[in-house]
Amino acid sequence: MKVLRVLNNNVVLARDEKGQEVILTGRGIGFSSGQGKHVDPALIKRVFVPVDGRDPDHLAEALALISEEVLQAVVTALSEVGIEGRESTRPTLAIAVADHIAGALERAARGIVIEYPLRAEVQTLYATEYAQAQRLLRAVNERVSPKLDASEATALALHLVNAGFVSGDLSFTYTMTGVIQQMLAVVRERYGLDVSDASMSAARFITHVRYLFVRIQQHRQLKGQESTIGKGIRQHYPEATRTAQQLATIVELRLGQQLSDDEVSYLALHVARMTMDAIGAAQ
Repeated sequence: MKVLRVLNNNVVLARDEKGQEVILTGRGIGFSSGQGKHVDPALIKRVFVPVDGRDPDHLAEALALISEEVLQAVVTALSEVGIEGRESTRPTLAIAVADHIAGALERAARGIVIEYPLRAEVQTLYATEYAQAQRLLRAVNERVSPKLDASEATALALHLVNAGFVSGDLSFTYTMTGVIQQMLAVVRERYGLDVSDASMSAARFITHVRYLFVRIQQHRQLKGQESTIGKGIRQHYPEATRTAQQLATIVELRLGQQLSDDEVSYLALHVARMTMDAIGAAQ
């Protein structure tokens, strides 16, 4: 790889063998490299490949603003716990996590501990990311001082969830969390059932809604003529379809996006499964 720009001792912008611009991090990589020179592979700790039209220069500059100690701790921890490999197409995740860790370390040094209000929701709705965040926090704590409080796993989990969206704005993830909770509340109230967030059908519903949010954010909703499967779902589950239409209204009001007929149909299918499981469990 050839260096295009040296940001600091630990971050350089380079061009790889495929001709694409990549961001390389590694202790002393900038000190040992110059513009137009080949990068010593032994110095490369992480390769970031910007995607979705993100500006490599801007991302490299953002990484360069993070302290060497924090950046290396986060990069190593992400790799160690298996969240990211040596090559990543999500530089915004490393930036967001490292920026959060830097702020958390400053608070910890001043004895400030934040109790995040969404902790219960995050543990329930994003169980996989929360477990990853706990492992990530432990790995980071092995490399930083002072040690961070366990409550920081909540914020890290939200950053991991947010990494699945085109937007780097964490507010979208907060909105998604609120919408999912609102949807589950509607199902509980409409059917008078105790729909457990921890049930398998509820977990499938939550996963489906999360991917629906990704499709909305990426403007890739299931569109066009309503499919045969979609029509079948509507005919077979009329009550669940009415509930799904109510849920679609919530999405439209909160996100300003109208759901396609097929998206509503698949929501109805998950509502039907969730309510049937809840009824079966109650009997």
